[in-house]
Amino acid sequence: MKLSYRLHIMAILLALTCHLSSTRAQATDPSMPHLVHENGRHMLMVDGEPFLILGAQCHNSSAWPATLPRVWSAMTALNVNTLEIPIYWEQFEPEPGRYDYHVIDAIITQAREHDVRLILLWFATWKNGSNHYMPQWMKLQPQKYPNITGAQGQPIDSPSPHAPATLEADIRAFTAFMKHLKEFDAQHTVIMVQVENEPGSWDSVRDYSPAAQKIFNSPVPAAALAAMKKSGASNRNWRDVFGRDADEFFQVWHVASYIGQVAAAGKAVYPLPLLVNGSIRDPFHPGWPPTYQVGGPNDNVFELWKAAAPAVDILSPDIYLSDTDAYLKVLQLYNRPDNPLFVPETIGHGAITRFFFAALGNGAIGYAPFGMDDTIISTGRDGEPLSAEEKYGDTALNYRLIKPMAQEIARLNFAGKVQTAVQMAVDSTSGPGSSWDRVHYITDQTLHFDGWDADIAFGRFQRLARIQNQPEGPDGRILIAELSKGQYLLAGYHCRVLFRPNGENRERPWQYLRVEEGRYVDGVFKAERILNGDQTDWGLVFATPAVLRVQLYTR
Repeated sequence: MKLSYRLHIMAILLALTCHLSSTRAQATDPSMPHLVHENGRHMLMVDGEPFLILGAQCHNSSAWPATLPRVWSAMTALNVNTLEIPIYWEQFEPEPGRYDYHVIDAIITQAREHDVRLILLWFATWKNGSNHYMPQWMKLQPQKYPNITGAQGQPIDSPSPHAPATLEADIRAFTAFMKHLKEFDAQHTVIMVQVENEPGSWDSVRDYSPAAQKIFNSPVPAAALAAMKKSGASNRNWRDVFGRDADEFFQVWHVASYIGQVAAAGKAVYPLPLLVNGSIRDPFHPGWPPTYQVGGPNDNVFELWKAAAPAVDILSPDIYLSDTDAYLKVLQLYNRPDNPLFVPETIGHGAITRFFFAALGNGAIGYAPFGMDDTIISTGRDGEPLSAEEKYGDTALNYRLIKPMAQEIARLNFAGKVQTAVQMAVDSTSGPGSSWDRVHYITDQTLHFDGWDADIAFGRFQRLARIQNQPEGPDGRILIAELSKGQYLLAGYHCRVLFRPNGENRERPWQYLRVEEGRYVDGVFKAERILNGDQTDWGLVFATPAVLRVQLYTR
């Protein structure tokens, strides 16, 4: 029996075992982290309760005992409930078959001490398209564990998905890793695992080595044909079936199949939720590969990924786009009935942080900016080091608002009761000397609920008028959750909300029955004062971050 066929059969058996194991684990251990799905919406359950990931990812080389204190200090400042942190294959398996658990154990133990959950990132065959985290003993055998070859025969700094020895080594190591998590982490400190990191290749669409070319010229697998609705094209090769897309789809299918087998093997041992993240293409101006990374879960190849890697629960976008429309489009593309929205990497300071609210409005189960620890000095546009407020302030603001009610927001989002609005950016290049305070970047919006509309105006306000001195960027954000008809939970910053009845009651006079300002304590809203008079007659103004509970009625 050929090795490739044997691996394919093994993957099918592992996937079946994984499914049965996952079902049994959830039935016998309700505290096991798992995803639930209903009516096209998704929710993460941890310890049997809804869980919203308020996360941050540390830098790539921060997962060492000597640097962990500077990670935890940042996580405390950020007020996160989840840390994303890498596990390095080169450290985990320094010699073939010998596994070193001391770093993993230190991370898990210290996370418990800091009351933080973990998403562990398996830096193995792929890290940002390269093999740099493979063990040394693999790097020193490039013929056995090869990288891909470019179209002109040039070496490419990216591992080949057609290397059986590499796949077998990754499966063994990942299985050992997941087995140890099951044994060491009965408390479920680790709530999710990312399999590889930004897999795929740069500088070449695919592997053009003789071995890869032989597979490329062979018939397309039936599962790939079915995924792309090409069922009538059996016994035809990739070029014949997919034409100009053939190289990209070939690379995607084999990267996803490789990772799917790794994921299935690990999940059969310990069925934690698994995700794969992607270095995504621009949704409006994608260009043509290899202008973007090829092989990962881009929006145009979802069906291939879902078919090739069924053991992977979430395909996630790493979003480093600053354009408002593009960022919002990515959130929409990755929020699918068959895919929970989770943003595992993004920018964590400045105006971009308002998109955390946009993610929640798209049903996200979590959000985690990248590089949010104290191991590297971060600099701003002027090249000067970022202050603690510049680096942590905006993300910390989001989490201070939402963390006390995170479980409630997760539950309401799963029920389809959450809507959000964020301030939109308008092109500020209107001429020499233009700046944020000289352009109109305030784009007001309206959210529609059953019986009521909420008109959102962004900026700073004095009564109904926007004051002249506005923030230096579009940082307004608001979350409104419908608790019951006419009763709403609001959390926001730098905006004003005016409610009005809609539908058959739109012409009727209305009032606030009650407006409470408060906070959540142990999952319960505690009112600290009732707002009225100047605090409600001119709308609900969020000059500073605040949480309100509002009851409306018509007369």
